[in-house]
Amino acid sequence: MHVQIETFTVRKRFALTISRGTTAQSTNLWVKLAHEGIEGWGEASPFSTGSRPQTTEILLAALQEVAPLLEKLTPFDCQKIEQVLTEVNLPSAARAGIDMAMHDWLGKKAGLPLWKMWGLDRSRIVPTSVTIGINSPSGARERVRDWFGKDPAGIKYRAVKVKLGNPAGIEADQAMLIAVVDEAPPNLKISVDANGGWSLKDAAEMCHWLEKYKINYVEQPLSPVADMDEFSELYRQSPLPIFADESCFNSSDIPKLAHCVHGINIKMMKSGGLTEAMRMIHTAKACNLQVMFGCYSDSAIANTAAAQLSPLADYLDLDSHLNLLDDPFTGAIVENGCLLPNERSGLGVRRVEIVE
Repeated sequence: MHVQIETFTVRKRFALTISRGTTAQSTNLWVKLAHEGIEGWGEASPFSTGSRPQTTEILLAALQEVAPLLEKLTPFDCQKIEQVLTEVNLPSAARAGIDMAMHDWLGKKAGLPLWKMWGLDRSRIVPTSVTIGINSPSGARERVRDWFGKDPAGIKYRAVKVKLGNPAGIEADQAMLIAVVDEAPPNLKISVDANGGWSLKDAAEMCHWLEKYKINYVEQPLSPVADMDEFSELYRQSPLPIFADESCFNSSDIPKLAHCVHGINIKMMKSGGLTEAMRMIHTAKACNLQVMFGCYSDSAIANTAAAQLSPLADYLDLDSHLNLLDDPFTGAIVENGCLLPNERSGLGVRRVEIVE
C-alpha cells in the first residue's frame, strides 16, 4: 500500500482560549492510504498538553519516516501495522492518521460505514457540546449568541462546554460562567473544562460553587502532572463528576485513574486512532467509568472518525470542525444537536466542493 501525506491549514471562526493559551488556526496533516484502487483517509492534528508537544513538523517527519515501512503491507494487516507503529514509537497523532486511513479503507472495501460494520446504533448518539473559550463576561455572552442565536425555535445545539482555569483566578472563572448561564437558552446542558488550570484548593471550591448551576461534569480540574493523591482528595470532596482528559492518553492510563475520576475523555490524537479508542472504551467501562469523546483543532475527518464510535459514548465534545471557516472536508452532520455519521462507506468523508 502507498501512504501519502499532505498539509492543510484551517482557521477558526472564533479563536479558542484555554488555560494554556489561544489557538486561531492549525496546520493539520491529511493522510491518504492507497491500495487496490481504493484510497482511505485519515488526519493527524498537532496538539500539546505541556510536556508532550506534537507539532505539525514532528508529525510530518514521523509519518514520512514510517511510510516506506508500510509499503509491503496491506490495510488488512491491522495487527502488523500496529506493531510497526509501536516499534518506531510513532507519535499518537501520527498513529491516528494511519489508523483512521486504514479503517476508512476497510470500510470502503466492504462498502459499509464503520458504525454499521461494528453493529452500532446511531439512535444512541447523545448531543455534542459546542465550546466557549476563556473570555470576559461580555465576550462569553457574545459567544453564546454566536452559537445559539436569539431565536429559541432555531437552536441547533443543545449542550455547551465552558473553558475555565483563567490565569486571572477563579473569580474571573465565576464571572464568566454566570454570564454564560444568564445568556444561555433554557434547558441547555452545561459542562466545564479547566484544562488543568486549578490548584486542589481552587478546584474543590469551584466544584462546590458550580453545583448550584447544575453543571454536568468538571473536566481536568487539576494539572495532568498532579499527584494522584490530589485527584483522590478532589474525588472525595467534589459533588460533581470529574473527568480526566490530559491525564489520560490511552488504555494503559485508565486503571490508575479509575479510583479517582468518574470518566475519561478519549481523543483521536491522544489515543492514536480508532483501534486504541475502542480499547479505551472497553477498559473504561470495565472500570465502571463514563466515556466522553473530545477533539483538538481537528477537521471533519477526525471528528467524523470519532462519530463512528459515538453510540458508545456518554458525552460528546466533537465541535472543532463546526468552528472552522475553511474546513476542506465534510462528513458527519448535525441533526437535533447530535453529530451523526452518514451512510457512506468507511468514514463517509468527502472533499468540500468549491464553487468558482
